[in-house]
Amino acid sequence: MTDLQIYLTLAIFSAVILAIAFDVIDMAVAALLGVGLLLAFGILRDNDLIAALRTAGGPISLLFGGMVVARVLASTGLFERVGAIYLRATMGSGKRFLILLVLLVAPVCAFLPNATTVILLAPVIIRVARALKVDFVGPMVVAAIVSNAAGMLTLVGDPATFLVGSSIGMSFVQYLQTVSLAGLLAVLVVIPLLPWLMPHIWRARVVLADTEPVVPLERPGFALLALGVLAMMVVLFLFGEQLPVRIVPPSVAIIAASLALLVVYAVHIEPVEVVLRDIDWKTLLFLGAIFCLVQAFTQTGLLQGLSLKLYDWFGVEFALVALALLAGIGLLSSLLANIPVVAAALVMTKGYLVAVEAVPEIALAAGFTDWPAATLPVFIALMFGATLGGNATLIGASANIVTVGICAGQGEKVTFARFSRYGVPITLLQLAVAALYVVALFWLAH
Repeated sequence: MTDLQIYLTLAIFSAVILAIAFDVIDMAVAALLGVGLLLAFGILRDNDLIAALRTAGGPISLLFGGMVVARVLASTGLFERVGAIYLRATMGSGKRFLILLVLLVAPVCAFLPNATTVILLAPVIIRVARALKVDFVGPMVVAAIVSNAAGMLTLVGDPATFLVGSSIGMSFVQYLQTVSLAGLLAVLVVIPLLPWLMPHIWRARVVLADTEPVVPLERPGFALLALGVLAMMVVLFLFGEQLPVRIVPPSVAIIAASLALLVVYAVHIEPVEVVLRDIDWKTLLFLGAIFCLVQAFTQTGLLQGLSLKLYDWFGVEFALVALALLAGIGLLSSLLANIPVVAAALVMTKGYLVAVEAVPEIALAAGFTDWPAATLPVFIALMFGATLGGNATLIGASANIVTVGICAGQGEKVTFARFSRYGVPITLLQLAVAALYVVALFWLAH
């Protein structure tokens, strides 16, 4: 790539981000225009689009599968029942509503992809917020942020974390021992900020009407089948990769979506085309366009070239490198889709460790797992930066993009600034806690 193409790429990408940030144009249109310009200038070519869509295929498949399963579950009446229980538990208190929201989202996201969790729980959160007569946008943004942070509770909870952990051969149990506590802390630090970020909701009190008896499900058989599909999806998310025929999470999502649509077709609840029409195709299209933009950005070689710069700047001071990665990747992940960012940063980090001779050059090959214990906090810092940094803005993580789409579908437009008003303070505190955790890891290693 020539210098002119590099400058054009950075200019186009910056223009897209600014257009979204200042709400100049619809974010999907802005992203597509950016991709169109990159194609027109020859910066992106056919093989680049294929590479970008290959990277985007997994996250988009996860989102599509989650959307289909959630849409089918919505037809069962289960969300109304869960919402009624949740509303009773709040006792009309906005404070209880927000705290219970964190406690509801976090455990689910330990085992389900974060965007899928947001899709499943959004109807419940919006229903309760309306019953309490409070704005649902703030709670929905918090749900997205908590889902991203809670994805760090287990190795399979977040795609970016899984990408790093699996790349270095970290086991599920090893992850629980070394990283999960940080995920828990990243979730818990959200709670003290809630009274400051959403004071009107925190102080809200309403007198709930006398609760009516819960209406029984009209189609219990249909509900049972839909829940069976959801249960199968959860089990395969957890154990599918250990089966003789390895089933990765994106494949699980597609399998679940196809079975959910089969249930709809077989039971004749509603036409399949109605279910598919309700899928948020705009969000899926936007996410695909963002991956294409990131493909051009990473082609500049800026991230990969930083591996040698890290050596020049920090030498063999792994703790400083880890903190620099935490901050730098955290910032990038707030503006770029975090999965391609962490993929490029992983190459950069491994290159740095080879440059300082912490590992042999064979470490750059796929399948190398013999990483020295002293290097693990560096990779853990990379996980933190990629996962938590994405909480700052509406384009930082797929769960955020999905949340914005859901709110728009409910008549509430969430701008870049409106999301960031909640996301930036929470992200800064989460990254600060993560930095202390990384420092503690190095201290314990010595």
